[in-house]
Amino acid sequence: MNCNPHIAPADRLGRVSEYYFSRKLAEIARLNAEGRNIISMAIGGPDLPPATDVIDTLCEQARRPDTHSYQNTRSIPQLREAFARWYSRHYDVSLDPDSEILPLIGSKEGLMHIMLAFLNEGDGILVPDPGYPTYTSAANIVGATIHPYQLSAENGWYPDFEALERMPLDRIKIMIVNYPHMPTGAPATRQLFERVVAFGQKHGILIVNDNPYSFILNDNPLSILSVPGAKEVAIELNSLSKSHNMAGWRVAMLASNSQFVSWVLRVKSNVDSGQFKPVMLAATKALDAPDTWYSELNAVYSSRRQIAEQIMSALGCSFDPSQRGLFLWGRVPDSEESGEALADRVLEQARVFITPGFIFGKGGERYIRISLCATEQTMLKALERINNMSKPNA
Repeated sequence: MNCNPHIAPADRLGRVSEYYFSRKLAEIARLNAEGRNIISMAIGGPDLPPATDVIDTLCEQARRPDTHSYQNTRSIPQLREAFARWYSRHYDVSLDPDSEILPLIGSKEGLMHIMLAFLNEGDGILVPDPGYPTYTSAANIVGATIHPYQLSAENGWYPDFEALERMPLDRIKIMIVNYPHMPTGAPATRQLFERVVAFGQKHGILIVNDNPYSFILNDNPLSILSVPGAKEVAIELNSLSKSHNMAGWRVAMLASNSQFVSWVLRVKSNVDSGQFKPVMLAATKALDAPDTWYSELNAVYSSRRQIAEQIMSALGCSFDPSQRGLFLWGRVPDSEESGEALADRVLEQARVFITPGFIFGKGGERYIRISLCATEQTMLKALERINNMSKPNA
Protein backbone atom coordinates (compact mmCIF):
# COMPACT_ATOMS: atom_id res chain seq x y z
CA MET A 1 0.00 0.00 0.00
CA ASN A 2 1.35 3.44 -0.92
CA CYS A 3 1.65 6.11 1.74
CA ASN A 4 -0.10 9.46 1.65
CA PRO A 5 1.88 11.64 -0.83
CA HIS A 6 1.64 14.63 1.53
CA ILE A 7 3.59 12.81 4.27
CA ALA A 8 7.35 12.90 3.75
CA PRO A 9 10.27 11.59 5.80
CA ALA A 10 12.72 13.87 7.56
CA ASP A 11 15.56 15.27 5.47
CA ARG A 12 18.07 13.27 7.54
CA LEU A 13 16.72 10.06 6.04
CA GLY A 14 18.20 11.12 2.72
CA ARG A 15 21.66 11.25 4.31
CA VAL A 16 21.72 7.54 5.21
CA SER A 17 21.01 4.29 3.42
CA GLU A 18 20.09 0.86 4.72
CA TYR A 19 23.02 -0.86 6.44
CA TYR A 20 25.01 -3.00 3.98
CA PHE A 21 24.60 -6.21 5.96
CA SER A 22 20.87 -5.62 6.33
CA ARG A 23 20.55 -5.54 2.53
CA LYS A 24 23.06 -8.31 1.85
CA LEU A 25 21.54 -10.73 4.36
CA ALA A 26 18.24 -10.46 2.49
CA GLU A 27 20.09 -11.59 -0.64
CA ILE A 28 21.75 -14.44 1.26
CA ALA A 29 18.35 -15.53 2.61
CA ARG A 30 17.00 -15.62 -0.95
CA LEU A 31 19.95 -17.68 -2.16
CA ASN A 32 19.53 -20.12 0.70
CA ALA A 33 15.83 -20.42 -0.07
CA GLU A 34 16.91 -21.45 -3.57
CA GLY A 35 19.03 -24.21 -2.03
CA ARG A 36 22.44 -22.56 -2.51
CA ASN A 37 23.58 -23.29 1.09
CA ILE A 38 25.69 -20.15 1.54
CA ILE A 39 28.49 -20.23 4.12
CA SER A 40 28.70 -16.85 5.87
CA MET A 41 32.05 -15.58 7.07
CA ALA A 42 31.19 -11.91 6.84
CA ILE A 43 29.55 -10.68 10.03
CA GLY A 44 31.31 -10.36 13.38
CA GLY A 45 28.55 -11.87 15.49
CA PRO A 46 30.05 -14.41 17.91
CA ASP A 47 28.59 -17.88 17.37
CA LEU A 48 29.67 -19.11 20.82
CA PRO A 49 27.54 -18.72 23.99
CA PRO A 50 28.40 -16.72 27.09
CA ALA A 51 29.78 -18.51 30.14
CA THR A 52 27.39 -20.98 31.79
CA ASP A 53 27.21 -19.03 35.06
CA VAL A 54 26.20 -15.91 33.09
CA ILE A 55 23.27 -17.73 31.49
CA ASP A 56 22.34 -19.30 34.83
CA THR A 57 22.28 -15.85 36.46
CA LEU A 58 19.97 -14.53 33.74
CA CYS A 59 17.56 -17.45 34.18
CA GLU A 60 17.55 -17.32 37.97
CA GLN A 61 16.97 -13.58 38.08
CA ALA A 62 14.31 -13.65 35.38
CA ARG A 63 12.28 -16.11 37.47
CA ARG A 64 12.14 -13.65 40.38
CA PRO A 65 8.93 -11.64 40.69
CA ASP A 66 10.77 -8.41 41.53
CA THR A 67 13.10 -8.02 38.52
CA HIS A 68 10.69 -7.00 35.76
CA SER A 69 10.02 -3.34 36.41
CA TYR A 70 11.58 -0.28 34.77
CA GLN A 71 15.17 0.37 35.74
CA ASN A 72 17.21 3.52 36.19
CA THR A 73 18.69 4.61 32.86
CA ARG A 74 22.09 4.77 34.65
CA SER A 75 21.72 1.01 35.34
CA ILE A 76 22.07 -0.78 38.66
CA PRO A 77 25.05 0.02 40.93
CA GLN A 78 26.30 -3.58 40.73
CA LEU A 79 26.88 -3.31 36.96
CA ARG A 80 28.71 0.03 37.17
CA GLU A 81 30.87 -1.36 39.97
CA ALA A 82 31.63 -4.46 37.89
CA PHE A 83 32.71 -2.29 34.95
CA ALA A 84 34.97 -0.34 37.31
CA ARG A 85 36.57 -3.56 38.59
CA TRP A 86 37.00 -4.78 35.00
CA TYR A 87 38.81 -1.58 33.97
CA SER A 88 41.01 -1.62 37.05
CA ARG A 89 41.97 -5.27 36.64
CA HIS A 90 42.54 -5.46 32.89
CA TYR A 91 43.35 -1.89 31.81
CA ASP A 92 44.89 -0.44 35.01
CA VAL A 93 42.37 2.41 34.81
CA SER A 94 40.59 3.77 37.89
CA LEU A 95 36.97 4.81 37.30
CA ASP A 96 34.37 6.14 39.73
CA PRO A 97 31.38 3.81 39.22
CA ASP A 98 28.95 6.49 40.36
CA SER A 99 30.02 9.28 38.01
CA GLU A 100 32.49 8.10 35.35
CA ILE A 101 30.71 5.04 33.92
CA LEU A 102 27.49 4.86 31.92
CA PRO A 103 26.21 1.43 30.83
CA LEU A 104 24.60 1.36 27.39
CA ILE A 105 22.23 -0.77 25.34
CA GLY A 106 25.05 -1.43 22.88
CA SER A 107 27.87 0.71 21.53
CA LYS A 108 25.84 1.85 18.51
CA GLU A 109 23.44 3.48 20.93
CA GLY A 110 26.36 5.07 22.73
CA LEU A 111 27.81 6.53 19.54
CA MET A 112 24.50 8.15 18.70
CA HIS A 113 24.07 9.52 22.22
CA ILE A 114 27.57 11.01 22.19
CA MET A 115 26.99 12.72 18.86
CA LEU A 116 23.63 14.09 19.99
CA ALA A 117 25.23 15.39 23.17
CA PHE A 118 28.25 17.08 21.58
CA LEU A 119 27.49 17.95 17.96
CA ASN A 120 25.34 20.72 16.57
CA GLU A 121 24.24 20.49 12.96
CA GLY A 122 27.19 21.36 10.73
CA ASP A 123 29.86 20.69 13.37
CA GLY A 124 32.84 18.75 12.07
CA ILE A 125 33.77 15.20 13.01
CA LEU A 126 36.89 13.23 12.05
CA VAL A 127 35.99 9.70 10.95
CA PRO A 128 38.57 7.02 10.01
CA ASP A 129 38.67 5.64 6.47
CA PRO A 130 38.54 2.66 6.43
CA GLY A 131 36.35 2.45 9.49
CA TYR A 132 33.15 1.11 10.99
CA PRO A 133 30.26 2.35 8.78
CA THR A 134 28.15 3.36 11.79
CA TYR A 135 30.54 6.23 12.54
CA THR A 136 29.57 7.86 9.26
CA SER A 137 25.89 7.01 9.36
CA ALA A 138 25.45 8.27 12.93
CA ALA A 139 27.24 11.51 12.06
CA ASN A 140 25.00 11.92 9.02
CA ILE A 141 21.86 11.38 11.08
CA VAL A 142 22.78 14.22 13.47
CA GLY A 143 23.70 16.49 10.55
CA ALA A 144 27.42 16.74 11.29
CA THR A 145 30.02 17.61 8.66
CA ILE A 146 32.15 14.51 8.12
CA HIS A 147 35.89 14.86 7.56
CA PRO A 148 37.32 11.43 6.70
CA TYR A 149 40.93 10.91 7.67
CA GLN A 150 42.77 8.30 5.66
CA LEU A 151 44.44 5.28 7.21
CA SER A 152 46.91 3.23 5.18
CA ALA A 153 48.83 -0.01 5.45
CA GLU A 154 52.05 1.96 4.89
CA ASN A 155 51.37 3.86 8.13
CA GLY A 156 50.28 0.78 10.08
CA TRP A 157 46.62 1.90 9.78
CA TYR A 158 47.37 4.70 12.24
CA PRO A 159 46.38 8.37 11.77
CA ASP A 160 48.73 10.59 9.78
CA PHE A 161 49.04 13.41 12.30
CA GLU A 162 50.78 15.73 9.83
CA ALA A 163 47.80 15.39 7.50
CA LEU A 164 45.40 15.93 10.40
CA GLU A 165 47.12 19.23 11.24
CA ARG A 166 46.22 20.51 7.75
CA MET A 167 42.49 19.92 8.28
CA PRO A 168 40.05 22.67 9.40
CA LEU A 169 40.47 21.77 13.06
CA ASP A 170 38.79 24.93 14.31
CA ARG A 171 35.50 23.54 12.94
CA ILE A 172 35.96 19.98 14.24
CA LYS A 173 34.58 18.91 17.63
CA ILE A 174 35.01 15.11 17.67
CA MET A 175 37.58 12.61 16.44
CA ILE A 176 36.60 8.93 16.29
CA VAL A 177 39.36 6.37 16.81
CA ASN A 178 39.00 2.60 17.09
CA TYR A 179 41.87 0.41 18.28
CA PRO A 180 42.31 -2.48 17.93
CA HIS A 181 41.07 -1.26 14.59
CA MET A 182 38.14 -2.68 12.71
CA PRO A 183 38.36 -3.76 9.92
CA THR A 184 42.17 -3.86 9.63
CA GLY A 185 43.03 -5.44 12.99
CA ALA A 186 45.77 -2.88 13.69
CA PRO A 187 46.57 -3.14 17.43
CA ALA A 188 46.62 -0.24 19.85
CA THR A 189 49.89 0.98 21.32
CA ARG A 190 50.56 3.23 24.27
CA GLN A 191 52.45 5.63 22.00
CA LEU A 192 49.49 5.88 19.60
CA PHE A 193 47.05 6.69 22.39
CA GLU A 194 49.45 9.30 23.81
CA ARG A 195 49.62 11.06 20.44
CA VAL A 196 45.85 10.96 20.00
CA VAL A 197 45.26 12.39 23.49
CA ALA A 198 47.84 15.12 22.91
CA PHE A 199 46.15 15.98 19.61
CA GLY A 200 42.77 16.29 21.33
CA GLN A 201 44.19 18.45 24.10
CA LYS A 202 46.03 20.74 21.67
CA HIS A 203 42.97 21.43 19.53
CA GLY A 204 40.12 21.08 22.03
CA ILE A 205 38.71 18.06 20.18
CA LEU A 206 36.76 15.32 21.92
CA ILE A 207 38.39 11.93 21.29
CA VAL A 208 36.01 8.97 21.17
CA ASN A 209 37.77 5.60 21.25
CA ASP A 210 35.63 2.60 20.32
CA ASN A 211 37.27 -0.36 22.07
CA PRO A 212 35.28 -3.63 21.69
CA TYR A 213 38.08 -5.85 20.36
CA SER A 214 40.88 -5.45 22.90
CA PHE A 215 40.50 -8.97 24.35
CA ILE A 216 40.28 -10.91 21.08
CA LEU A 217 43.59 -12.55 20.05
CA ASN A 218 45.32 -9.91 22.11
CA ASP A 219 47.39 -10.46 25.24
CA ASN A 220 47.75 -6.77 26.03
CA PRO A 221 44.38 -4.99 26.33
CA LEU A 222 44.81 -1.22 26.29
CA SER A 223 42.49 1.64 27.13
CA ILE A 224 43.02 5.19 25.94
CA LEU A 225 41.97 6.25 29.45
CA SER A 226 45.23 4.83 30.82
CA VAL A 227 47.05 7.83 29.29
CA PRO A 228 47.51 10.64 31.85
CA GLY A 229 45.05 13.45 31.13
CA ALA A 230 42.96 11.34 28.75
CA LYS A 231 39.77 11.68 30.80
CA GLU A 232 39.86 15.44 30.18
CA VAL A 233 39.36 15.01 26.42
CA ALA A 234 38.35 11.39 25.76
CA ILE A 235 35.37 9.08 26.02
CA GLU A 236 35.89 5.35 25.64
CA LEU A 237 33.22 2.92 24.50
CA ASN A 238 33.48 -0.74 25.40
CA SER A 239 31.25 -3.76 25.01
CA LEU A 240 30.59 -7.32 26.13
CA SER A 241 29.48 -8.35 22.63
CA LYS A 242 32.80 -9.80 21.50
CA SER A 243 34.76 -10.26 24.72
CA HIS A 244 32.00 -12.26 26.43
CA ASN A 245 29.92 -13.62 23.48
CA MET A 246 26.97 -11.39 24.43
CA ALA A 247 26.27 -9.54 21.17
CA GLY A 248 22.50 -10.04 21.29
CA TRP A 249 22.32 -9.08 24.96
CA ARG A 250 23.18 -5.46 24.09
CA VAL A 251 25.43 -4.61 27.03
CA ALA A 252 28.05 -1.92 26.60
CA MET A 253 29.38 1.12 28.43
CA LEU A 254 31.16 4.42 28.08
CA ALA A 255 33.65 5.94 30.48
CA SER A 256 35.03 9.45 30.86
CA ASN A 257 35.05 12.38 33.27
CA SER A 258 31.87 13.01 35.22
CA GLN A 259 30.92 16.11 33.19
CA PHE A 260 31.04 14.30 29.83
CA VAL A 261 29.14 11.35 31.28
CA SER A 262 26.43 13.63 32.67
CA TRP A 263 25.94 15.29 29.26
CA VAL A 264 25.53 11.94 27.52
CA LEU A 265 23.20 10.79 30.30
CA ARG A 266 20.97 13.80 29.65
CA VAL A 267 20.38 12.47 26.12
CA LYS A 268 20.15 8.81 27.11
CA SER A 269 17.64 9.42 29.90
CA ASN A 270 15.22 10.83 27.32
CA VAL A 271 15.60 7.79 25.03
CA ASP A 272 15.41 4.63 27.15
CA SER A 273 14.22 3.40 30.53
CA GLY A 274 17.15 1.18 31.41
CA GLN A 275 17.97 -2.43 30.62
CA PHE A 276 16.29 -5.59 31.89
CA LYS A 277 17.61 -6.12 35.41
CA PRO A 278 18.39 -9.85 34.95
CA VAL A 279 20.51 -8.95 31.91
CA MET A 280 22.44 -6.40 33.97
CA LEU A 281 23.01 -8.88 36.80
CA ALA A 282 24.19 -11.50 34.30
CA ALA A 283 26.54 -8.94 32.75
CA THR A 284 27.91 -8.24 36.22
CA LYS A 285 28.75 -11.93 36.51
CA ALA A 286 30.40 -11.89 33.06
CA LEU A 287 32.65 -8.97 33.94
CA ASP A 288 34.10 -10.89 36.88
CA ALA A 289 35.14 -13.80 34.63
CA PRO A 290 38.54 -15.35 35.42
CA ASP A 291 41.47 -14.96 33.06
CA THR A 292 40.89 -18.51 31.85
CA TRP A 293 37.67 -17.33 30.16
CA TYR A 294 39.63 -15.07 27.80
CA SER A 295 42.43 -17.58 27.18
CA GLU A 296 40.02 -20.40 26.35
CA LEU A 297 38.01 -18.15 24.04
CA ASN A 298 41.16 -17.00 22.28
CA ALA A 299 42.31 -20.59 21.81
CA VAL A 300 39.18 -21.16 19.73
CA TYR A 301 39.72 -17.99 17.71
CA SER A 302 43.39 -18.80 17.20
CA SER A 303 42.52 -22.11 15.55
CA ARG A 304 39.93 -20.40 13.36
CA ARG A 305 42.37 -17.65 12.48
CA GLN A 306 44.78 -20.24 11.04
CA ILE A 307 42.06 -21.44 8.66
CA ALA A 308 41.13 -17.85 7.76
CA GLU A 309 44.77 -17.26 6.80
CA GLN A 310 44.64 -20.34 4.57
CA ILE A 311 41.52 -18.94 2.90
CA MET A 312 43.22 -15.59 2.32
CA SER A 313 46.21 -17.35 0.78
CA ALA A 314 43.94 -19.49 -1.40
CA LEU A 315 42.41 -16.27 -2.74
CA GLY A 316 45.85 -14.81 -3.44
CA CYS A 317 45.39 -12.09 -0.82
CA SER A 318 48.16 -10.66 1.34
CA PHE A 319 47.68 -9.85 5.04
CA ASP A 320 49.52 -8.66 8.14
CA PRO A 321 49.84 -11.56 10.63
CA SER A 322 50.01 -9.13 13.58
CA GLN A 323 46.31 -8.27 13.27
CA ARG A 324 44.13 -8.45 16.39
CA GLY A 325 40.41 -8.84 16.79
CA LEU A 326 37.61 -10.90 15.34
CA PHE A 327 38.47 -10.61 11.63
CA LEU A 328 41.22 -11.08 9.09
CA TRP A 329 41.80 -8.21 6.64
CA GLY A 330 43.51 -8.93 3.36
CA ARG A 331 44.56 -7.05 0.24
CA VAL A 332 43.27 -8.61 -2.96
CA PRO A 333 45.75 -9.49 -5.72
CA ASP A 334 46.38 -7.06 -8.58
CA SER A 335 44.64 -9.47 -10.96
CA GLU A 336 41.31 -8.75 -9.23
CA GLU A 337 39.32 -5.70 -10.25
CA SER A 338 38.46 -4.85 -6.63
CA GLY A 339 37.62 -6.36 -3.28
CA GLU A 340 33.95 -6.18 -4.17
CA ALA A 341 34.53 -8.08 -7.41
CA LEU A 342 36.40 -10.83 -5.59
CA ALA A 343 33.75 -11.06 -2.85
CA ASP A 344 31.01 -11.32 -5.49
CA ARG A 345 32.92 -14.05 -7.34
CA VAL A 346 33.47 -16.00 -4.12
CA LEU A 347 29.75 -15.76 -3.35
CA GLU A 348 28.73 -16.87 -6.83
CA GLN A 349 31.27 -19.62 -7.44
CA ALA A 350 32.07 -20.91 -3.93
CA ARG A 351 28.83 -19.98 -2.19
CA VAL A 352 30.83 -18.28 0.56
CA PHE A 353 29.87 -14.82 1.84
CA ILE A 354 32.84 -12.61 2.76
CA THR A 355 32.88 -8.86 3.28
CA PRO A 356 34.18 -6.48 0.60
CA GLY A 357 36.33 -3.75 2.07
CA PHE A 358 34.64 -0.89 0.20
CA ILE A 359 31.84 -0.77 2.78
CA PHE A 360 34.40 0.59 5.27
CA GLY A 361 35.42 3.50 3.02
CA LYS A 362 37.52 4.30 -0.02
CA GLY A 363 40.61 3.00 1.75
CA GLY A 364 39.11 -0.48 1.75
CA GLU A 365 38.30 -0.83 -1.93
CA ARG A 366 41.10 -3.32 -2.63
CA TYR A 367 40.52 -5.38 0.50
CA ILE A 368 38.27 -8.12 1.83
CA ARG A 369 37.45 -9.13 5.41
CA ILE A 370 36.87 -12.62 6.81
CA SER A 371 35.06 -13.13 10.11
CA LEU A 372 36.20 -15.71 12.65
CA CYS A 373 32.62 -16.25 13.81
CA ALA A 374 32.14 -19.67 12.24
CA THR A 375 33.11 -23.13 13.41
CA GLU A 376 36.35 -24.71 12.23
CA GLN A 377 34.33 -27.31 10.35
CA THR A 378 32.40 -24.59 8.53
CA MET A 379 35.56 -22.64 7.73
CA LEU A 380 37.28 -25.76 6.40
CA LYS A 381 34.27 -26.37 4.16
CA ALA A 382 34.55 -22.79 2.91
CA LEU A 383 38.25 -23.33 2.22
CA GLU A 384 37.43 -26.48 0.25
CA ARG A 385 34.87 -24.61 -1.85
CA ILE A 386 37.25 -21.73 -2.49
CA ASN A 387 40.04 -24.10 -3.55
CA ASN A 388 37.63 -25.52 -6.11
CA MET A 389 36.79 -22.10 -7.61
CA SER A 390 37.79 -21.29 -11.13
CA LYS A 391 40.71 -18.90 -11.37
CA PRO A 392 40.18 -15.41 -12.83
CA ASN A 393 40.79 -15.17 -16.56
CA ALA A 394 41.11 -18.96 -16.69
